[in-house]
Amino acid sequence: MTDFYRVKRLPPYVFEQVNRLKAKARAAGADIIDLGMGNPDLPAPKHVVEKLIETAGKPRTDRYSASKGIPGLRRAQASYYERRFGVKLNPDTQVITTLGSKEGFANMAQAITAPGDVVLVPNPSYPIHAFGFLMAGGVIRSVPAEPTPDFFVALEKAVLHSIPKPIAVVVCYPSNPTAMVASLDFYKDLVAFAKKHEIFVLSDLAYAEVYFDDNPPPSVLQVPGANDVCVEFTSMSKTYSMAGWRIGFAVGNERLLAALARVKSYLDYGAYTPVQVAAAAALNGPDDCIAEMRSIYKKRRDVLVESFAAAGWDIPAPEATMFAWVPVPEKFRHLGSLEFSKLMIEKADVAVAPGIGFGEFGDDYVRLAIVENEQRIRQAARGVRRFFDQADQILHNVVQIKRPA
Repeated sequence: MTDFYRVKRLPPYVFEQVNRLKAKARAAGADIIDLGMGNPDLPAPKHVVEKLIETAGKPRTDRYSASKGIPGLRRAQASYYERRFGVKLNPDTQVITTLGSKEGFANMAQAITAPGDVVLVPNPSYPIHAFGFLMAGGVIRSVPAEPTPDFFVALEKAVLHSIPKPIAVVVCYPSNPTAMVASLDFYKDLVAFAKKHEIFVLSDLAYAEVYFDDNPPPSVLQVPGANDVCVEFTSMSKTYSMAGWRIGFAVGNERLLAALARVKSYLDYGAYTPVQVAAAAALNGPDDCIAEMRSIYKKRRDVLVESFAAAGWDIPAPEATMFAWVPVPEKFRHLGSLEFSKLMIEKADVAVAPGIGFGEFGDDYVRLAIVENEQRIRQAARGVRRFFDQADQILHNVVQIKRPA
C-alpha cells in the first residue's frame, strides 16, 4: 500500500498511535477520559433534529441531492453571513455546501493545485490544511501560526524565495489547535498582501461561534474587496453540535468556488437532502442553542483551567474554540508530545492530542478538548495530579526516548 503515490506523500498519522493505546486501555477496563479528539458531546438542537425527522421519507427526498447544496441551504448560509458579518453573498455563485469543512478544504486543494505548486500553511495547523495540498501534489511551506507581524515577515520571505511563487496561503482563526484569534486589522493586512502578490487566501472559520469573552471573531470577508482573493470555510459541526451530519460551506471568490463545484460534481451528489433541510432550519432558526453551547464550553474551560492548575499543570485559558493549547510540563518535555501523550493514557487515564500531530513546531504542546462534562474534567485533573506525583519514579522507569533534533 505504501507504494501508492499519494499514500507515500502522507506522514504517519500520529493520532492513530494514541487512539490504539486508548482503545487497548479501555479494552483492559480502564476508564479513559478522552480530551483528545474534538468531537462535540452536546446534542444537536431539538428543532433541527425534528426537521430532519419531518423531512426524511417524504417523496423525492431519498433521491440524489445537489452536489453544491440545495438552494434553500445556500440561501440560509448567505443570510447567516449578512446577519453575522455584514457580508453579502450571492447564494448561486458564492456559496457551496460541502460534506463538512474538511472535505471542502481537501477538494479545493484538488481543484486548484498543480504538481509542485507551493502553498503557505501555518505550523502548527489542523492536518488537512497541509495534507490536502500534499495529496494533490503540492508543496507546503510553513509559516508561523500566530497572527502577528512575524506572520507577514514570513510571508514576504516565502514569496521572495519560493520557486514557483506560492499560489495560496491558509489561515485558521480561531485556530485549531492553538485557539488563537485574529483581528479584523490582521485580515485587512492579509488581503492587501494577497492582492499585492496575486495569491489566494483560504480561511478556515469553523470556530466562528465558539468564543467566550463577548468578542465575536471576524471573517476575512468583512474586508472590502476580500472576495477578489478569498474563500472561507465554515462548518455546522461545532456551532450546532452536528459533527456527524457532515455539513459545511465554502463561500467567497466565484472563480475558486466554480472550480470547487466542478470537482465536487464528479465526486459526490451532496449530502442527504433531509440533512440539508435540517441544516437550513438551524441557520434560519433561533440562536438560543448557540448561546447555550458557548455557555457550556465556557464553564468547562474555567473548570479545566482551575482544576488542572490545582493538579500542578497551568492551562492558558483559550479565548475561543473548544480546545486548550497547553505546553508539555517541563519535566516531560524532552520526551516530546507523542510519548508524553502515551504516558497520559497509561498513568493518568486521560487522552490528549500530541502537538506533533499538528506540525513539528507543535511538539512542545498538547491539545486538550473540552468535550467532557465538568465532573469528568475534574476527574481528569485528579488523574493528572496522581501522574505528576509519581513523575520522578515514572521517568526513572521509562526508557529515555528523546525526540529527533
